[in-house]
Amino acid sequence: MWIEIVGWYGAAAILGGYAATSLGWLDAKQPGGHRIYQTLNLTGAAGIVVVSAAHANWQPAVLNVAWAVIALFALARPPAESASEA
Repeated sequence: MWIEIVGWYGAAAILGGYAATSLGWLDAKQPGGHRIYQTLNLTGAAGIVVVSAAHANWQPAVLNVAWAVIALFALARPPAESASEA
């Protein structure tokens, strides 16, 4: 049961981050917005990897490993400066 909860968290985190950014509730260019968005991507992808691997459903597991790696790289570098700050 816990694996299913982790998987549902993963789906909600990725969709929530995407919706929040797409609808303007979260601006990834504002202070902290980048880290929130990428943290949702990272933890959401990890949740989907856990549930996918537990069910031997390898396509979403591989996709979300890549998603998590991209989020890790994005978190490791500072957010890009906007043109007005340069």
